[in-house]
Amino acid sequence: MSESFPNTRLRRLRRTPAIRRLFREVDVGLEHLVQPYFVVNGSGVHRETSPGSGLWQVSGDVLAEEVQQMHRAGVGGVMLFGVPDAKWTPDQPLSKPLGEYLSAIELTRKVTPDAVIMADVCLCSLTEHGHCGVVEEHRIANDASLPKLAEMAVLLAKAGVDFVCPSDMMDGRIGFIRKALDEGGFQDVAIVSYAIKMASALYGPFRAAAHSAPAFGDRASYQMPAHNRREALREIALDVQEGADLLLVKPAMSNLDLIRDTREHTNHPIVAYQVSGEYALVRAAADKGLVDFERLMTELLVSMRRAGADLIVSYDARRRAGLKSR
Repeated sequence: MSESFPNTRLRRLRRTPAIRRLFREVDVGLEHLVQPYFVVNGSGVHRETSPGSGLWQVSGDVLAEEVQQMHRAGVGGVMLFGVPDAKWTPDQPLSKPLGEYLSAIELTRKVTPDAVIMADVCLCSLTEHGHCGVVEEHRIANDASLPKLAEMAVLLAKAGVDFVCPSDMMDGRIGFIRKALDEGGFQDVAIVSYAIKMASALYGPFRAAAHSAPAFGDRASYQMPAHNRREALREIALDVQEGADLLLVKPAMSNLDLIRDTREHTNHPIVAYQVSGEYALVRAAADKGLVDFERLMTELLVSMRRAGADLIVSYDARRRAGLKSR
C-alpha cells in the first residue's frame, strides 16, 4: 500500500457548499414541477382539503389567478382534475357535467396564454359509481369506455389544454384518443399517458378531493398490480406504439425502479407523479417532529429526477413557488 493511499479521494468534491453545487448531477427546479388542482363549480372557491395537504379545490376564477401566479414564478405547469357537482350518465353528452370546468380552462388560457396546462382524462369523478370507465352490470367495460374517454379528451382540447392525461388504464385508450384528437383537428395536443399506474394504497387524499372513490369493488382489474415489473414494461411499449408523447409513472416513491426502467427502455419524456399519500406521509412525519419537511421533500424529488424523471407532478409545487394560503 503506497504512502499516498487512498489515491482517489471523492471527498475533495464534497469539501465546500460551492464545490458540491458545482458537481451536482441532478437538481429540482420549479421548471421541473407540475401542480395539481381540483376544479370545482362556483366562484371564489379556494380551499385546501385539509390543512397542509397540498390538495387545492378551486373555482375557475381562482384557478385562472393561481395559474398566472404559478407561471410567473416559473413552475413548469399545472395538471387539472374536474370535480363537477352533477354526475354524468352514459346517455348524456360529457359536455353537460363538464361545462363549468371547460369554461374554467378557457378563462385560464385567456388570462395566461403561455401557461402549460395538462388535464386529466378519466370518468371516476363524473360518475356515481366512481370507476374510471363505463360500468355494465357491475363490470368495467373496456371498449365501451374508449369513445367516452376520447370525447372528454377532445372537449379538453377545444377548451385549450396542451396535454390530455388519460389516467383510466383502459386497454387501447391512447390510440383511440390520438385518433379522435387528430380527426378533430387537434394534432398539436399531446398525450401524457399514465403508462404505469399501480393499484396503490397511496391515493386516499386524492379520492376525497376529487370525489372519486369507487362506490363498489376496487380498481384492481384495470390499475396495475405493484408486484409486476415486466408487465409495466409491456404497458410502456403499448402506449408508445399507440402514440403517447409522455409517459407517467404513479406513485413515484414506490416505483423508482420502474422510472429507471422506463428511462432505459425509451427516449420518451417521463413524468413522475408524487401522489397525495406520499405527500401526506412526509407532512405527517414532519408535523410530529420526526423529519425536516423541506429536506426530506427535496430528497424525494431529487430521487425521482435521479431515477430518470423529466417532470414531477407534486402537491409541493405551489408552496415552493411561494403561493400562500388565503
